[in-house]
Amino acid sequence: MATTAKYRRVLLKLSGEALLGERTFGISPSYVRYLAEEIREVRSLDVEVAVVIGGGNWLRGAAVAEQGIEEATAHYMGMLAMVMNALALQSQLEAIGVPTRVQSALRIEEVAEPYIRRRAMHHLEKGIVVIFAAGTGNPFFTSDTAAALRAAEIDAKVILMGKNHVDGVYSADPKTDASARKFTELTYRDLLEKRLSVMDATAAALAEERGLPIIVFDLSAKGAMVRAAKGEAVGTLVSS
Repeated sequence: MATTAKYRRVLLKLSGEALLGERTFGISPSYVRYLAEEIREVRSLDVEVAVVIGGGNWLRGAAVAEQGIEEATAHYMGMLAMVMNALALQSQLEAIGVPTRVQSALRIEEVAEPYIRRRAMHHLEKGIVVIFAAGTGNPFFTSDTAAALRAAEIDAKVILMGKNHVDGVYSADPKTDASARKFTELTYRDLLEKRLSVMDATAAALAEERGLPIIVFDLSAKGAMVRAAKGEAVGTLVSS
């Protein structure tokens, strides 16, 4: 097994649901602590770690808009949910000795730094974990797109896309379809043509344009995040 990391700088993409643990709503502090410990293990390989977290454990802007709230406003509500998740992860990381900064695309100076690319890169170079909160700061863009955008901006070498209890990309939902087939490797075009629900089309197109590999893996599998950072065969690799 590899003892050093393959990727010097990684962008870890977590869905908001990743913070649920065994809950159905909100945040599981114990599971967030587990995620923090996994991130600490990656960082111990001398890897620079940035994180983007969704907000789906609280609400989804698109779903809220369907209930009558103006759509752009609903998306901003979703961005605020992402900030809450970022603060929760920051708290658990710092509790185990990992220096962390939250940078928000929405200005909330009382709890987070504003997103400034050069400052983010300076933090990463000093070994500080940077959590990018509030998506892109614009409505109608997903946290997947935010992850691809921030990864391109900070020159990350890979996007590690953590999933809940799903160890890669399948032809169908393996939780409901026993015949679902797991892919070990895919191209960005495959994601679009096969309509695989890994990330939205905007995010996939940006990753393809930048030549950013994506590793989709199971967050709940202890050590999987470290193995992905080492370049070991884990989950599904999406590349050109």
